[in-house]
Amino acid sequence: MTVKFKKFDHIIDEQYQAEQAFLAEYQKGEYTFDNPYVKLNPYLIAPLTALVMFKTAEPLAVTITVKGKEKAGDISFEFPEATEHTIPVYGLYADYDNRVELALSNGEKTVLSIKTEPAPDKVKPVTKIDTTPEYFEDNIMFVTPTSNVLVTGYDYKGDVRWYTTMGLCWDLKRSKNGRLLIGTQRLVTPPYHVTGVYEMGMIGKIYKEYRLPDGYHHDCIEMEDGNLIMLTQELARGTVEDMCVLVDRETGKILKRWDYQKVLPQDVGGSGSQDAHDWFHNNAVWYDKKTHTLTLSGRHQDAIINIDYDTGELNWVIGDPEGWPQDFVDKYFFKPVGDGDFDWQYEQHACIVLPDGDIMAFDNGHYRAKVKEKYIPAKDNFSRGVRYRIDTEKMEIEQVWQYGKERGAEFFSCYICNVEYYDEGHYMIHSGGIGKKDGEYCDEPPVLGDESEVELNSITVEVKDDVVMYEMHLPGNYYRAEKVKLYSDKDVLTWGKGQLLGSLGVTEEFTTIPPTQPGGAVPEKYNVRIGQEVDRLIFKAAFEKGQLVMLQLEGDTTHSYFIPTTKRPFLAMCVGTFQEADDRAVEFPISTEGLSGEFKISLIVDDYKYDTGVTVQL
Repeated sequence: MTVKFKKFDHIIDEQYQAEQAFLAEYQKGEYTFDNPYVKLNPYLIAPLTALVMFKTAEPLAVTITVKGKEKAGDISFEFPEATEHTIPVYGLYADYDNRVELALSNGEKTVLSIKTEPAPDKVKPVTKIDTTPEYFEDNIMFVTPTSNVLVTGYDYKGDVRWYTTMGLCWDLKRSKNGRLLIGTQRLVTPPYHVTGVYEMGMIGKIYKEYRLPDGYHHDCIEMEDGNLIMLTQELARGTVEDMCVLVDRETGKILKRWDYQKVLPQDVGGSGSQDAHDWFHNNAVWYDKKTHTLTLSGRHQDAIINIDYDTGELNWVIGDPEGWPQDFVDKYFFKPVGDGDFDWQYEQHACIVLPDGDIMAFDNGHYRAKVKEKYIPAKDNFSRGVRYRIDTEKMEIEQVWQYGKERGAEFFSCYICNVEYYDEGHYMIHSGGIGKKDGEYCDEPPVLGDESEVELNSITVEVKDDVVMYEMHLPGNYYRAEKVKLYSDKDVLTWGKGQLLGSLGVTEEFTTIPPTQPGGAVPEKYNVRIGQEVDRLIFKAAFEKGQLVMLQLEGDTTHSYFIPTTKRPFLAMCVGTFQEADDRAVEFPISTEGLSGEFKISLIVDDYKYDTGVTVQL
């Protein structure tokens, strides 16, 4: 049999099995404060976390301190009174004999030693960090991957204090319940659309996966009632990243959707990276309660747009009006005013509505023009955080702050990146997509090519009253940065199996079956691998460009799926971690929703139909 077949558990199932095992181990012993139960990396994906469990005769509070390599590196947290103590340990160092101090409220203390393994190469050491522990305190700067790296958290000194071994991606943010929201590692369609968003505790336990039928990308936000707005698309219509949906937090059901094709022309105002497939490239969403509106960033139209939450109708557009229809410009675009410096944003990311209604974004500045003849090369270009003040009555716009322009090309990222607003005058600007090839700054996303041929850099800066308070450099490209404390009193570890919510939908079938002749076993040259998860089959193989390939499930009913072998040229690569080195590599998941029974899997390649030898029970 030339086809490799493997069943594998969803990470939620793996974690549940691990949890049952360590709880059973704990129950077998008599663990006390002086002799506690210690489990390193209890949920398998966060190696710098641990769990300490023990009992006390009377209710007592516990203060944990993960000792730093110097005093400023201590990370402490107090847990409320209890007799059964479950103490998560966060902020361990990699490849280090960590000292963890536990102190009871009756004054007793004990110190544990927890040895960790070295971090993998995908956890990158900082190349520069400039801040003070007094400013940064016990915060951790998390960065999420675009190049071949892992989600990692760094302290004030640049030491790694958290990372995950799983290829999670997109925006990471802390939810109101103290847990983290982050994109899954489960690819739906190239180059980077994944099944949805995980709700995960800092200890690495995944409580929920919110799945979308057409995949998730870039960003999600939590509404006041806990529901999520997630960015998605409708793959069957042949375009991407031009839709968002409201998802019920308890059920994962889609409650509402906004389709940008209904309010924007798709063939005007294009940026230098636009094509018909990815005409808008929505990379951020923000809800503003005061105006009850959604603000959306569309990289491939150089536009930040605002739509009514209830009706979805367009309210305004921030962007260079060149190339847009005049009636559209007259109705929706702003006119610059004021005596200060002003630049439009180009291929921007991470739009935010500030408390006073100002709009902030990371202006990548890619090409910095609408017309090819006016494009600014990377070596002469700049990226920046920018804040605009808008008057929606007069339709006027004023630039009131920026950071990054003065740094020129060394701060230039033609893609990804974000800004954060902490307070008036206190911001974070993350330029995470810097690249140089052959000594020249890159005019296209550096991860589109061979990463080994590119010098990657990521610069994260925090400014307070225009003074740089923090600057970190990393030798990789990172989609976004987010400053988070490891401990939260709301992130309470609870036992039990996580939930799969929402739906992957039904994979589109192909009804035209070409005539074939028997081919026997699948040739080894195709390197076919088939995986079976709880909610889908995953087909991987290698084919030459343009080959006709179909997968068939044959049982009481037959289902046929067309496998694309001609890769679309992508002009954006906001997450490059799913790219294969082999240009012939193909990955195609099939949702098992609606499929039931036993199915033999066959493969059609050009004129031949092959028997994979794989039979699955769905």
